[in-house]
Amino acid sequence: MRNKLILLRHGQSVYNLENRFTGWRDVDLSEKGIQEAKAAAEKLKSQKIDQVYTSILIRAKHTYQIIEDIDGLQNVPLKEDKALNERKYGDLEGLNKADIAEKFGEEQVHIWRRSFDIPPPNGESLKDTYYRVIPYFKSDIKKDLDKGLNILVVAHGNSLRALVMYLDNLSKEEIVEKEIATGVPIIYDWPVK
Repeated sequence: MRNKLILLRHGQSVYNLENRFTGWRDVDLSEKGIQEAKAAAEKLKSQKIDQVYTSILIRAKHTYQIIEDIDGLQNVPLKEDKALNERKYGDLEGLNKADIAEKFGEEQVHIWRRSFDIPPPNGESLKDTYYRVIPYFKSDIKKDLDKGLNILVVAHGNSLRALVMYLDNLSKEEIVEKEIATGVPIIYDWPVK
């Protein structure tokens, strides 16, 4: 039987609810996000988890804390690392997406949000995020997977998109169309075929 790599985007954050660019701003879950984390915990009850990785941001850590409490994972080792943080949105962090679209145009905001290699002002592109996430995946997470451990990674839309791009061997054109829903586990058999 093959072991599992489970990827989970945190539940909806307060900034997701308010339509704000979040990035590295450390905002917590909304009430809906708490409910999404509880629903994810129910979906994961049947999965054996040996090791957990999260970003250092509260919305990912709080999502895992909810899962930990519901699924009884208190003795499972946890590693937190900023390599798994959301992409940095730079000057846009904390600002309303609709206001920014009005100021710079919807097309420009779409380019900043969805292109592979064009960052927002003073922020990271998905490509930059990829080159932060994948080395960490190879140096830490993959080693645990290769030991036969079942791994849960609780992170963010763009850090997980970078990881999915790598795992599924997606092109930069394919990954810009990929959405990662909040609170919905993505389960891979390891090794990925």
